[in-house]
Amino acid sequence: MPLPNSLKIPTLLTFLRIGLLPVIIVVFYLDYSWARPLSCFIFVVAGITDWLDGYLARKWNQESRFGAFLDPVADKLMVATALILLVEFDSSPWLTIPAIVIIGREITISALREWMAEMGQRGKVAVGWLGKVKTTSQIVALAALLYLHDIAGLPIYQIGLVALYIATVLTIWSMVGYMQAAFRPEMNE
Repeated sequence: MPLPNSLKIPTLLTFLRIGLLPVIIVVFYLDYSWARPLSCFIFVVAGITDWLDGYLARKWNQESRFGAFLDPVADKLMVATALILLVEFDSSPWLTIPAIVIIGREITISALREWMAEMGQRGKVAVGWLGKVKTTSQIVALAALLYLHDIAGLPIYQIGLVALYIATVLTIWSMVGYMQAAFRPEMNE
């Protein structure tokens, strides 16, 4: 008897990514010099599961509708959690504005996908390569911002802030692509 999709390793990795979020939050607020680097490390491990769950699902032929639903939810929760923590830590407009843009885009595209699914056209807004690059850039930027400390004289937090703006541009670019795909008239109509 085959395992239900919720018990297969790719899906369990997605659940692990979601389960690591409270750990990141607790570690982030610890009053120790190692807390921010550790929260970054845990965030990176969670980010690696994002790549690994999809890879294993394809390799082991364990792709499922539930996994396809849960994976982007886990990504959005992970990114939103990190952004909220960082904005609470550094409430400057330089961090708040890209956080609002990124979270707003994620809500908008989720709603668009739901609407398109109701119309039987979810495939028009399936995750593409730009969405994957966008998510990767967000994870890299947020990891640097979570780390906080300089490494060998490199201002990691400032590098993370620049990377966040690059991720924000990719976020807007991918949103425009999804909107165009959703509202593009069919060639046969």
